[in-house]
Parts: sequence; structure tokens; C-alpha cells
Amino acid sequence: MQRSAFGRTGLEVSILGFGGGPVGFLETAQHRVANILNVLLDDGVNLIDTAAMYLGSEEAIGQSVSHRRDEYVLVSKCGQAMADLAGKEWSADVITQTVDRSLRRLRTDHLDVMLLHSCELEVLKQGEAVGALIRARDAGKVRFVGYSGDNEAAGYAAELPDVAVIEMSVNICDQAHIDMVLPKTQHHNVGVIAKRPIANAAWKPLTDQRGIYADYVKTYSQRFATLGVEPSALGFDGDANRIWPEIALRFTLSQPGVHTAIIGTTDPTHAQANIVAASKGPLPAEAMEQLRTAFRRAESEAGETWIAQT
Repeated sequence: MQRSAFGRTGLEVSILGFGGGPVGFLETAQHRVANILNVLLDDGVNLIDTAAMYLGSEEAIGQSVSHRRDEYVLVSKCGQAMADLAGKEWSADVITQTVDRSLRRLRTDHLDVMLLHSCELEVLKQGEAVGALIRARDAGKVRFVGYSGDNEAAGYAAELPDVAVIEMSVNICDQAHIDMVLPKTQHHNVGVIAKRPIANAAWKPLTDQRGIYADYVKTYSQRFATLGVEPSALGFDGDANRIWPEIALRFTLSQPGVHTAIIGTTDPTHAQANIVAASKGPLPAEAMEQLRTAFRRAESEAGETWIAQT
């Protein structure tokens, strides 16, 4: 698995990472989580992303692979108020408690990256939340401070001196950050995690979406329908449901400034397919330009600016 320098962190990350949302929200059996994670680690995937709010995700990851802790870069997210924590959302108290709880759940003595989880721009500007993570970093609990979110807030976070990592949406149906934020992250040498790189499988009928994606994917589905691009026009043949995930993932990984793209899955066979797709490298330049042009045209015809989805 190809790896890339993760911005200014000094870490190297695999271009494909694991997103821990689905295994939590879809209440995936522990043995299945362990199977998926060990398959990925065995094949060189070394970035695991989760969050305090992903139900049982942190616990499942800790139970599955904490014995292999030196083999992966561990990312979690925090900031939301929780029933078992004292304090308001984005407060220093909640963030400090969440960091400590994540360490216990993930069975580790440090997180490589802790991200503020999609707070608004005003929260970033107030500084309390970022300050709490800086103190956790200075205490050795967190190696690097970051932000997970989109649009104006992501652009602002990318320019904060203590923010070393940004996680944001980048995919064929969500291209705003390519022009708006990636130039800033490159300028400041910020590590970038691309979330939703396969656009929540927007090519599937909505009736085939399950669990957390049933309503979540509607915007992407509507956008995808207006792109009007077929795999054959991009130089790909075969079943669309099999080909589009590869096209989408390679599109995201082709963007300058993207260091890793995280995909959440509850299926070991899908995990293997993602590894194969990522190993094929960037999309051909002509295919990239067709997808960029199609997005711009569809956005223009919609008569609105397609902001990134949070």
C-alpha cells in the first residue's frame, strides 16, 4: 500500500484509511470488526479514523487491534456533549474528558490525532475548544491537533498554526474543497484526510441504501444524477456498481494535497476491493477533467453553489 507524508506531522500514512463510523452505527459484530481491521493492517493500511460519537466504534477498534498499536496512525474526534460527561458541547471540560475516555476505549496511551468534530466557525474563533486540544497535546495525550469539518470553517482551521490535520469531504459529488480549501492546506503543509471518497455510493438507488446512509446520501444522489457521466466515457467497462467505487476513490486520491482517503465498511470483501482500487493509482488526466467539468456544468445548471456536505 502506497504511503504519503502526512503534511507537517512527520508521519507517513497509507493513501487508503479506515473510517470507523459504520462499524459503530450499524452495530457490527466484534469478530467482524476485528476481521476487517486485521485484513487492512496486514495489507499495509495504517490509518484508522473513529470518533467519540460513533456509538461503539472506539471500543470495537480498541478491542480488535490495540495489540498492534505501533502499526497504525490513530485518529479520533471530539467536542459533542455526551450524557455521561459533565459540561457543554465544545467546552474545555467536555473535550478533556472525551480525550481521556477515548484513550481508555481505544486501549492506548496516546492518540496520534484528535480532531474537533464538525464544530461551527464561531467555535473555532472563540478558541476554547482548540485550546483544550492544545493542552491535551502538550500533556502527551494527543500528538497532533486537527479539525474535521467543511466549507468556511475548514478553510479557517487550515490556517490556524496549531491545526496540523484537516478531515473534510472530497469526492466526485463534493468538489468545493478542491478549489476552496486544498490550496490552503497545501500552503500550510496540513495533513488532509478525505472523508466520503466514494460519495456514499451515490450511484445506487436510494432504496438500496441502508442504515445511516438511507437519508444521508440524498444530496449526493441528486448531484450524481445530474453529472450525466457514464463509466464507459471515462474509459471503464463493466457493471457500474462495481466500477464506480474505484473511479470515485481514485478521483479523490488524485487531488493534490489529499494524503489519505477513509472508507468505512462492515464487509471484509469490500475492504479488499478498496485496497485493490487504491493500488491502481490516480485516474487518467482525461477522466479527471471530465468529472471536474461535469460537476461545474451541473452546478451551474442547478443555479446554486454546491457547498461541501458536513
